[in-house]
Amino acid sequence: MIFDPIYMILIAAGLALSGGAAFLVKMKFKSGDKIAISSGYTGAQVAKAILQSCGISDVSVHEHKGFLSDHYNPLNKTLNLSPEVYNGRSAAAAGVAAHEVGHAIQHSQNYFPMWIRSTIVPVANIGSSLGPMIIFVGILLGAGAEMNSGIGHFVAALGVALFAMATAFTLVTVPVEFDASARAKRQLESLSIVRPGTEANTVSSVLTAAGLTYVAAAINSVMMLLYWAYKAGLIGGRRNE
Repeated sequence: MIFDPIYMILIAAGLALSGGAAFLVKMKFKSGDKIAISSGYTGAQVAKAILQSCGISDVSVHEHKGFLSDHYNPLNKTLNLSPEVYNGRSAAAAGVAAHEVGHAIQHSQNYFPMWIRSTIVPVANIGSSLGPMIIFVGILLGAGAEMNSGIGHFVAALGVALFAMATAFTLVTVPVEFDASARAKRQLESLSIVRPGTEANTVSSVLTAAGLTYVAAAINSVMMLLYWAYKAGLIGGRRNE
C-alpha cells in the first residue's frame, strides 16, 4: 500500500501544500512583526481590551512557549499567546492575539460551527489515526473477493467512515478560523487598536495566510478520503490490490 504511486503522489502533494502554507504564515508574520501599531498595545493588552469590550470576564490571558503556538482553550477558557505575540507591539502580534480572542467570542456566543468542531473532535482523532489502518485491514480481508460484499467491505467501509469524520473536522475548521479572523479585524478597527491603511492591511495579510493553512489541511484530507474510498472499493469499482 505504501508503495502505491497514487498514494505517494498524494503524500507529496500534501506535504507541498502544508509546507507552503506554513512557510507563508511565517513569512507574513515576520514581515508584519516589523510594522509597529500606533496604539502601542502588546498582544496581551490587545486580547484583554477586546475581551473587556465584549463583556467576557471569564477568559484569562497567558504567555505560552513556542513560536506561533497561540490558541484558545475552550475547556478551561484560557487564551494562550506565544512570547512573540504576548509581548509584541506589532500589527502581526495584534492580529494573532485578536484572532484568538475571536475564538473566545465564538465560544461565548455558541457559534454553531465551533460547537460542531468541538463535538466531533474525539471521533476525528480516532479517524485520522486508525481509519487508514482499518481500511487496510478491510482490504486484506477482502483480497480475492468483490469488495461490495462480505466482512472485508464492512471493515473497509468502517475505516472510511472514521476517516471521513477527520475530514469533516478539517472542513468545518475552515469557516471557524476565517470567522474568528473577521471578528478580530472588526474589533481591532472598532477599538482603534490598529489604524486603517498599512496597519490594518498587515493584520489582514497575516490572518489570511494563517487561514490558508487550514484550507491546505482540508484539501489534503479530502484528497486522502477519496483515495481511501477508492482503495476500499466504495467508489470506482473493486479495489483490493
